[in-house]
Parts: sequence; C-alpha cells; structure tokens
Amino acid sequence: MDPVLVLRSIARELRDDVRAVKQRDPAAHDLSSIAIVLSYAGVHALLAHRVAHALHSTGIGFLPRALAYASRALTGIEIHPAARIGRGPLIDHGAGVVIGETAEIGDDVTLYQGVTLGGTGFAEGKRHPTVEDQVVVGSGAKLLGPIRVGRASKIGANSVVIHDVPANSTVVGNPGHPVRVDGRRPEGPDADWVHLPDPVAEAIAVLARRVAELESRLEQATGEKLPPGAEVRPLRRERGADPASG
Repeated sequence: MDPVLVLRSIARELRDDVRAVKQRDPAAHDLSSIAIVLSYAGVHALLAHRVAHALHSTGIGFLPRALAYASRALTGIEIHPAARIGRGPLIDHGAGVVIGETAEIGDDVTLYQGVTLGGTGFAEGKRHPTVEDQVVVGSGAKLLGPIRVGRASKIGANSVVIHDVPANSTVVGNPGHPVRVDGRRPEGPDADWVHLPDPVAEAIAVLARRVAELESRLEQATGEKLPPGAEVRPLRRERGADPASG
C-alpha cells in the first residue's frame, strides 16, 4: 500500500468529515474548518479511525488497536479498526458511541450520542449492522446484529433495532417498529424526534376506544350506569413545530 496514496485518501476523507459537520450541525455554522478539526470529538475519532483502518488493512495487529484505544480514551467514541465507514459521516457529540468490528456505514450517515452498532452472540463472521447512505440514528439507539438499515431511514432515539429496516423508513420503540408520519416519509430536521408516531401509545388508544364501546353496549343491555373510565390523553402534540429545532 502506497503511503502517499493513503495520506491523500485520509486528507480527502477529513475534508468530507469537516463538510458534514458544517452542513448538518447547526452549532457549527459560524466555525472555520480549523476550529472544527481542533474542537470536534467526532472528527477526532473519525480521523483516528481512518489511520487505524489503513494500518489494520496492512495486517498490522497491535498498533491499530492501540490507536483505537487511545482515541476512545480521548473522545469517548469507540470504533473498531476493522469497521468500514463511508464518506461524510457526522458523529454529533459522540459520547458513548460504539461501532463494532464488522459494522459497515455508508455515506452521509449521522450518528448521535450513545449510539451502538453492536453484535449478538459469539459467532464469527458478519455480526454487526450495515447502515446505508443518509441514515440518521438518534441518541441512545441500539442496532444489534447483522441487520441492514435501508437508505435514508431514521432510527428514533433509544430505539432497539434487531431486524432489517426498509429504505426511507422511520423506526421507533423497543423492539424497533417501522412507522410512518401521515403515511409518508418524515421530513424536517434530523433531530425532529418529537413528532414520530408511538406504536405502543396508538395500540393503547385503540384498546381504550374498544373498552369504551363495550362498556356502552353493556350499559344499554343492563340499563345500569357504569362508573366513568380513565381518559387516555396524548403525552405530546402530534403536529406543530418541533421544539428541538430552535
């Protein structure tokens, strides 16, 4: 492997990483490229990974691991040297992010703090997720096993995903369920988790309506007035502006 070509590739990937911060992090709109390189832990972790991955590809054993360990200690972000990461990723804040050995990440992917791309079991081979281009993974989400997350999908904060996700989908819950907003692909800010559907709450609301209907029929059949039941109220607005968008 030509060291000059490797350095050029790493420099090009670093420019893409800085571009991703400028484009997708509102807090970086007034920062220079130098300021981003010096102050963003996600950029530091990705740069260390680019170097560690290049060393790992040559068959060197200990040095890539040592570099990954030092990067984790400094940034709080753990990326295995063998993991494959595409162009223009954004690791926003980044504390607690873990990316496993056989994980594959496409281009322009956004990961928020606490995200885990983890494995299941002790089997060898492919055991970590594949995340396609333009996917957004919310804070604390766990993607486990050799699953595939389709292009331009969104994974809601604290979701646990253990099955494949179709492209252009939104997943919420534990275990994660694909859902849609108003029957179409969700749009708006990447961090707009406020207006995602809640399948558990929706199921409870359906059951509550069914119970109310059965109670009404029972009252008609017996002529007895039943005590009022509990009212199910939504915990958040289903529409309106996103309070997290500024």
